[in-house]
Amino acid sequence: MPLTISDTRDILAKMGIHPKKAFGQNFLIDGNIVRKSLELARVAPGDRVVEVGPGLGTLTRTLLEAGAEVWAVERDAMLARYLVEEVGPLHPGRLHLLEADAMDHPIADIPNPEQPFKIVANLPYAISTPWMDAVLAGPLPNHLVLMLQYEAAQRYMAKPGSKLFGSISIFLQSAFDIAPGHKVSGHCFHPRPDVDSYLFHIVRKPVPVIFPRKVKLIIRHCFQQRRKQIGTLLRSQLPDGGAAWIASLVAAGHSPTVRPEDIPLALWQTFPGMGGP
Repeated sequence: MPLTISDTRDILAKMGIHPKKAFGQNFLIDGNIVRKSLELARVAPGDRVVEVGPGLGTLTRTLLEAGAEVWAVERDAMLARYLVEEVGPLHPGRLHLLEADAMDHPIADIPNPEQPFKIVANLPYAISTPWMDAVLAGPLPNHLVLMLQYEAAQRYMAKPGSKLFGSISIFLQSAFDIAPGHKVSGHCFHPRPDVDSYLFHIVRKPVPVIFPRKVKLIIRHCFQQRRKQIGTLLRSQLPDGGAAWIASLVAAGHSPTVRPEDIPLALWQTFPGMGGP
């Protein structure tokens, strides 16, 4: 069963733990949100699930009770020890806990990641975008259901023409379809975060597009100077200024003076170098 606010406070007090803001420790205390996360991810017995920042294991327990096998990565040594000693033995052989930084182990070292797996997590907000970028390098999960800062979720869902549309929007939406999610009240956490939260749900596309590292670097550069025109930006980034790609923009009805945020997703997916490593 998910932990209540009383359960959470009691366990933290017994362990002498004060939530660390640097680790993004806002513990989920709303059982309905925990159950909704599993429902969105369609967690079923035998599923392989990655969890990032399990904390006291309220989501972990529910995943295990649903019959999933869980690979979790937890940075806090005391919490990792608690999970191994108190949660793991309740479901022998199905909790694989890695004490490490999720940025170094974004999918918790799950074995055979080419085989289907899901990610369900109350993600530490400070790492959400760099962690997501690491996950998008592949292999990709089938489903992701993540508790995110609402501002980050808005960037991930942003469409061309929006000021929020950026490189992470391109990389994520090229690999995943965005499914319905919803805002989550701060009352669902202990301690209450200073920002709005969002339960974010995405599903891997039948044919996901993964951007090579070199291409991602150039696209990021373009959005770091998003007020500049795309033709100007590419002259300093590509040997020929991306002449053929600029021609494809023009053929699609766009001017070389267009800004990065106004270029459609499908055109970004044909960017020079998309066939490379």
